[in-house]
Amino acid sequence: MTGQGILSRTRRQAWADRWSARRAALLIALTGPSAIRWPEPRLAGDPRRGRWLLEGRWRIGAEVFEAPGIMPWDLAPEMPEAAALHGWDWLDDLAAVGDARARALAQTWVRDWIARYGRGTGPGWTPALSAGRLLRLLGHGAFLRRGADALEEPVLVRVVARDAAFLAGRWRSLARPEMRFAALTGLIQSGIALPGRSASVERIGRSLVREAKRAIDAQGGTPSRNPEALLACVGHILDASHAMTAAGRPPPPELAAAVARAAPVLRTLRHADGSLARFHGGGRGGEGALEQVLAAAGRPSVGGGRPPLAMGYLRLAAGRTTLIADAAPPPSGAASCTAHASTLAIEVTSGRRPLIVNCGPGHGFGRDWQRAARATRSHSALELDGLSSSRLGVQHPGEEGARLVEAPRRVIAEITPLSRGLRAELAHDGWRASHGLTCARILRLSPDGSRIEGEDLLTTLTRADGERLDRALSGARGLGLPAAVRFHFHPDVEAELEDHMVHLGLPNGERWVLAQEGAVDVTIEPSVHLDPGALHPYPALQAVLHLRVLGASTRLRWTLTRSKGTSGALRDLGPVGFRDESSEEASA
Repeated sequence: MTGQGILSRTRRQAWADRWSARRAALLIALTGPSAIRWPEPRLAGDPRRGRWLLEGRWRIGAEVFEAPGIMPWDLAPEMPEAAALHGWDWLDDLAAVGDARARALAQTWVRDWIARYGRGTGPGWTPALSAGRLLRLLGHGAFLRRGADALEEPVLVRVVARDAAFLAGRWRSLARPEMRFAALTGLIQSGIALPGRSASVERIGRSLVREAKRAIDAQGGTPSRNPEALLACVGHILDASHAMTAAGRPPPPELAAAVARAAPVLRTLRHADGSLARFHGGGRGGEGALEQVLAAAGRPSVGGGRPPLAMGYLRLAAGRTTLIADAAPPPSGAASCTAHASTLAIEVTSGRRPLIVNCGPGHGFGRDWQRAARATRSHSALELDGLSSSRLGVQHPGEEGARLVEAPRRVIAEITPLSRGLRAELAHDGWRASHGLTCARILRLSPDGSRIEGEDLLTTLTRADGERLDRALSGARGLGLPAAVRFHFHPDVEAELEDHMVHLGLPNGERWVLAQEGAVDVTIEPSVHLDPGALHPYPALQAVLHLRVLGASTRLRWTLTRSKGTSGALRDLGPVGFRDESSEEASA
């Protein structure tokens, strides 16, 4: 489809959204119900963000606003990210605080939104925002109907019915699988809760089964390779199944089969601290969300366990240490619009403490941060000549970001059990067409998890590769091509450089040493940690091992070793998380 065709399609979708929203509002105004069976609350927010809202502190894109007393939709309405406020995710956070002040503020904002936009007008009437709003209305109905400023039930019921009527005709226009699951889950819950709508539940359940078969493949993965997106899909399936079971309607067995396919993948992508690996636009997952999903999914069957390679990710685990690597080609086509150039990047966690990370998803902090987070230099991986292993193309209208182009076509991943631990051999050809070089990474994890040995290699494989490399080197004036192996550290990790070795300290007292052989220089440089739920990007550090490519083979060996002074049975009882809000403000 041409760019003009895509633009026309996007305009048609916007027109269809507006028409469907106003039609739904008119229909419910004439025939809408006045009662509802409110479902059991199953949504969890972040009380930290809820307290920021009570103080009038907002982040929209990369901008932070101090605006107590103002309605959310009056904040920077010209910014594209401001539309997300119409999805009401802030309601989760205020409900997580749960006191009278938080409840009164939530009631004020909901009442104002209904007065302004409840008749089907405004920027909030898109399928994605409507799905979020419907789930939160159903999940927090009891919270909004308590106290002196309680919202009247018939008012809330009409909004539920309008969103459900709107979504019933528009959910198919959602591109991302997790949003389609959210919309269908909201429709199932509302069909059970609203009188006279139960006949639609079976039909929507069949749609959910079709989406589960399409979005979760036979190996339990999803096309975007986004771990957090897979978690969201499974979470919505479980919520829909729970609603049907509670209403005495056995959920289709295909839904349980989809959860059973995905659960081993999620277990593979779980770090020792309980968080998800952060790759391809995904974050660590909401607090407790992964554990809740895995508990609901049940224990793996005999022989099920964790696959060594799941959704293209490799997991090595021993002792207190987990290492997860991106070991497959990145997503392609429309599924790549939020994907990252992270091939062969790693993350390492020791017990409850993240050690080596990637910068994070970047979404929510504005387009510049999101684009920067997708580059190879924002990951703990090798970067060649300032060029990412996958490049960004053009952004299609209606998509969240530019698609990946010139990505690795072939990625190799092999795991070998050793008598002294585990060995993984990885390789990709992302720079073969441009520089004639294939990138390989070898990883070894000791049996007790106290030592990781790594080797990064750039090499030519054929005569044609050598000719491409010669052409690339001819423009370097004899200085060689710059390359760098980066290790981004979690914000809680302290790093000091001494004798070309990087000494790392964790808050629990653990000490690690990053040593190397083959780098022309080692530096500690600023980095950033992008947590979608934070007000600001967190400042962090990274170790950069600099290389010069002068010929057909360039090799770097490195080790990451836990200090002998650290006990393998260390009791880590201290708080886990970033610095407190005051220090965060000071750093910003």
